[in-house]
Amino acid sequence: MSCAIHAHGIRHRYPNGHVALDGVDLHVPHGERIAILGPNGAGKTTLMLRLNGLLTGEGELEVAGVRVGSKTLRDVRARVGLIFQDPDDQLFMPTVREDVAFGPLNMGLPHPEVERRVLHALAAVRMSDVADRAPHQLSLGQRRRVAIATVMAMDPTLLVLDEPSANLDPRSRRELLDVLETIERTLVIVTHDLPFAAELCERAVILARGRVVADGPCRDVLGDDELLAANDLELPAGFVLDAIELRPRPVAEHGHGHAHAMQP
Repeated sequence: MSCAIHAHGIRHRYPNGHVALDGVDLHVPHGERIAILGPNGAGKTTLMLRLNGLLTGEGELEVAGVRVGSKTLRDVRARVGLIFQDPDDQLFMPTVREDVAFGPLNMGLPHPEVERRVLHALAAVRMSDVADRAPHQLSLGQRRRVAIATVMAMDPTLLVLDEPSANLDPRSRRELLDVLETIERTLVIVTHDLPFAAELCERAVILARGRVVADGPCRDVLGDDELLAANDLELPAGFVLDAIELRPRPVAEHGHGHAHAMQP
């Protein structure tokens, strides 16, 4: 069975000569929740953009069983859903319903299937009651959940979220965690919010200067004060790691881990 992500020797050099990724190896099994941590400039966003082919470069990269290359970008982008930090980068239609329907319609799906996917995706992020509202009328937390729904409607295998908890108030942050806990997909969480990672992710990877400098159980990585300090990371003052309970993975309806097909 293929991995959700198989990356070997990933390198990326920008036109100005900056090396953002310098030989990254990363292997992520299907269904895993993994946090990608690191200081600013570590290469986290570059890695995220490489995962669905928005950037190309050296190295061997396979996602959801598809080798990433110029001839496979359509397949790759159907399997890897990116959710950007600013939901307004992904919401541009007059209503939430139209935003969520945009991707499936572009896939050429019949209207009954599009409607089914819209309803399912909005229910998955607990936003069914705002389907006919304009996105700009919603709070940041609500817009972020709608942005997740727009990607869920494409039925990806892998979700990659860039700073999903950034600028959220405590209630919106908890509601987002509640939503992500229930999603039956491989989740890659790029974040500076270490407590968020501790609550959601089983595994953490620290990138620094374009290289993987730590990869292990999230608790072990976040419990290593020297490792965090060496990479400009720290837990909030007063935060007690042992007091956080890791949220369980959802139980697959078919009894064999990740369920790729969306259920009606």
